[in-house]
Amino acid sequence: MYGDPVLPPDFVVLPYANPDAPKGGKITLGNTGGFDSLNPFIAKGTSPWQLPFFTHESLMGRSWDEPFALYGLLAESIETDADRTWVEFTLRQEARFSDGTPVTVADVLFSYELLGTQGHPRYHGLYSQIAKIEQTGPRSVRFDFDSDNRELALLAGMRPILSRAQWEGKDFKNAALAEIPLGTGPYTVSDYQAGRHVTLTRNPDYWGTDVPFRRGTSNFDEVKLDFYGDGNVLFEAFKAGEISAVREFNAETWATQYDFPAITRGDVVKSTFPHKKPSGMTGFAMNTRRAPFDDWRVRDALLLAFNFEYINETLTGGALARISSYFSNSTLAMQPGDAGEDVRTLLAPFQDSLLPDTLEGYQLPQSDGTLRNRTGIRAAMARLEEAGFDAADGVMRDAQGKALEFSILLAKGNRENIAIAELYQQALKRLGIEVQIETVDDAQYVARTASFDYDVTSFRVALSLSPGTEQRYYWGSESATQEGSRNLMGVQSPAIDAMIDTMLSARSSEEFTAATRALDRVLTSGRYVIPFWQFDEGLIAHDARMKYPDTLPLYGDGPNFMPEVWWWEAAE
Repeated sequence: MYGDPVLPPDFVVLPYANPDAPKGGKITLGNTGGFDSLNPFIAKGTSPWQLPFFTHESLMGRSWDEPFALYGLLAESIETDADRTWVEFTLRQEARFSDGTPVTVADVLFSYELLGTQGHPRYHGLYSQIAKIEQTGPRSVRFDFDSDNRELALLAGMRPILSRAQWEGKDFKNAALAEIPLGTGPYTVSDYQAGRHVTLTRNPDYWGTDVPFRRGTSNFDEVKLDFYGDGNVLFEAFKAGEISAVREFNAETWATQYDFPAITRGDVVKSTFPHKKPSGMTGFAMNTRRAPFDDWRVRDALLLAFNFEYINETLTGGALARISSYFSNSTLAMQPGDAGEDVRTLLAPFQDSLLPDTLEGYQLPQSDGTLRNRTGIRAAMARLEEAGFDAADGVMRDAQGKALEFSILLAKGNRENIAIAELYQQALKRLGIEVQIETVDDAQYVARTASFDYDVTSFRVALSLSPGTEQRYYWGSESATQEGSRNLMGVQSPAIDAMIDTMLSARSSEEFTAATRALDRVLTSGRYVIPFWQFDEGLIAHDARMKYPDTLPLYGDGPNFMPEVWWWEAAE
């Protein structure tokens, strides 16, 4: 995006992969919930989230040790102009689908049109900014863009490539479970039982084994995904040896519950993986499409009433720091206190629409850490009174006498979010607010969040050190009404839209950083989400025979780390 890639044109392996990693071994990973689709590229149904990482590839691939840089995968070369108004890719001659058929320019053209029109909404944004796609040679394809967005040249290389022969003339967006998309990736789906398990087998004839970007990756012969009703059952299965590795997201559980016999024997080990990526946002999102959450004062009151310090101590032993903004834990985060000159200049045209403390400096409220949190409750009460509410009879009511009550929509398998909601529910009751915790299965949760059918719901967006066009999909004004988008809060802000545009047209890293910090400031002061805690390291407990490289990527753990660059090493 800026300057030159870190790796030279003749690099032989990614810096965090082991080119000498042995092939072999079988592992089982666990998911909660179920699945009713094996097509991760459409809006219909729920598919295993790991699937596209195993089975499909794009023209280029991301190095997780380097923000804003891509390297050739299906494409052997890339050419673009200085202003990034177009980009041309030349396919590798050896690139093949898992059935042995070659990847052609026709497949690329077909894939972009198919995903851009019938695929999941996350693919539509790029397609709408492509003025023309055309074949320019036997293995070359060119994209011309119609907007000032320098990231498009990179994004054009990041869409999964599907087989035209498989899908031409078929109803892609309503594909049945048995219609598994053919991919070029190192694994294929070899077996499955709806809602129960999926088995992925490494393709012995995988075309990309010797491609530098792929050396030392995809080392296990078989990866099985087993599905469990909830996290407790999954954890018991892991303790019993039925699952090979689990990621833990609770520091208290990590410290106190991983003392079972397999760990004592050394059959299972605990590994930690630090990272330098942004915190992202995890919390409860308030649906501003509905009253009273369209009133920032109500959202502020709900933030003031959220007793983070007490909840954190109760559920994690106080071991985790709170997320302070969307890009916290990184250089892209808004800076404390008053907005600097560069950020203030960017936000100046929108000053009248910004919420209080945006420019002066907004900080999340802190409780006193006690169960009753009297200070926070009093502040929340005062804010609600400003918004026209009153609790004279012990029930919080608006000016028309309507009681303030709402529900929190959660997936049944998310035990931690349920525990947080139950503690929060008690605090809100002291304010005279009645809250129902509504738990549903995964399929219902996906359907309802996709159609924005909730008052408050759980929210998780992972952010990278190279944010770009996806920010429109997360919180751009247009995505607020686009079903299936990640804009669960319903944010519609001219300032946010403008900051995203500035990020995408930035010609220097300094200009880009200022725009991202401004975006972070407007999002955080918007009081759209009640943030939880952040993780500055990944926690994985795993079979001792699962090994990983000594060098860790900048981004730490993720599906492109475990299991992609891990390998099996049987005990002697």
